[in-house]
Amino acid sequence: MNQKSENEDVHPPSGIIYKLKKYFKNPFFIKTQSVSEVTDFLKDAVDLNIIDKEAESIANKAIRLGKTTVKEIMVPKVDMVTVSLGEETDIIIDRIIESGHSRYPVIGNERDDVAGILLAKDILPKIVNGEADFNLLDMLREPNVVPETKKADSLLEEFKTDKSHLAVVIDEYGTICGLVTIEDILEELVGEIEDEHDIEEDEIVEISKGTFSADAKVEIEEFVEFFNLNTDLLEIDTETLGGFVINQLGVLPKVGDKIEIDNLTIKVTHADDRKIDKVLITKN
Repeated sequence: MNQKSENEDVHPPSGIIYKLKKYFKNPFFIKTQSVSEVTDFLKDAVDLNIIDKEAESIANKAIRLGKTTVKEIMVPKVDMVTVSLGEETDIIIDRIIESGHSRYPVIGNERDDVAGILLAKDILPKIVNGEADFNLLDMLREPNVVPETKKADSLLEEFKTDKSHLAVVIDEYGTICGLVTIEDILEELVGEIEDEHDIEEDEIVEISKGTFSADAKVEIEEFVEFFNLNTDLLEIDTETLGGFVINQLGVLPKVGDKIEIDNLTIKVTHADDRKIDKVLITKN
């Protein structure tokens, strides 16, 4: 899963949960001694039309959630969208607008120092009031940092208790290895949850007339065909759009770097010290 926008009102279907709770109070269910017995019991409940297949699926997934670690469901570090304490205000605002997330881990002076969590809604009043500069530290929320071995069901309980929706995941050495949201955990129960900010991977999307946002993993053949370019694919020694940009520049690009091909300008909008994530393509 790419890092998604964290929905604050994401809950499994209430009707199903009600049926499950009512069924689990059944005295026959309480007498079960193992996970396999519970699974068989759920199958019987479906056969007797006490619960439906969807409820059975959620119940089985809920049982497995106790064995699932956050490492298995987290957004890996390379796909995280973060901000840093030393970044300029306009860069932070542009990143929030482009990514569409509601929460951002804020990295401190050290590479693995999580200074806090920035909520997009906290920065919006500053933008509306035209404040060009503000103290980022004053807006940070307390970060929730968890080990990669933490169980998903335990983290879900923490999210419910402290009303948080995002946790930064670290490995045994204290190095940041990813993040996990309440949406990631709920998707383990009810399946993929798509929202208005989700964009399919490897997709080129027109965001305004003549301007496109593209994933760096788009295949170069798809890119050339999409824009009907007069380019010989045999002369391009790369498989992806990101690889093509890197080859053209000769160095690993940073945010803001540009190249031109035919009538297009390609600008790097998201990148880290290892790869490009997103580009902005403009028809000249």
